[in-house]
Amino acid sequence: MVILRSKELRDLSSTDLEAKLNELHAEYNTLISKGSVSGVDNPGKIRETRRTIARVLTIMNENKQQGE
Repeated sequence: MVILRSKELRDLSSTDLEAKLNELHAEYNTLISKGSVSGVDNPGKIRETRRTIARVLTIMNENKQQGE
């Protein structure tokens, strides 16, 4: 998956953000399970996926506080 920046995420609707979050969680779980079994080719991808999940959750919480 491509790294998503905050500007790109702010343009998405709430349903798109939820879909993106589910997709990122699935990818993260896949990376974690692969890493525990055979090792990961790019360990930085796990970290970046986790950070992207945090970005999505932050923007979702900001939207919730603004009442959108």
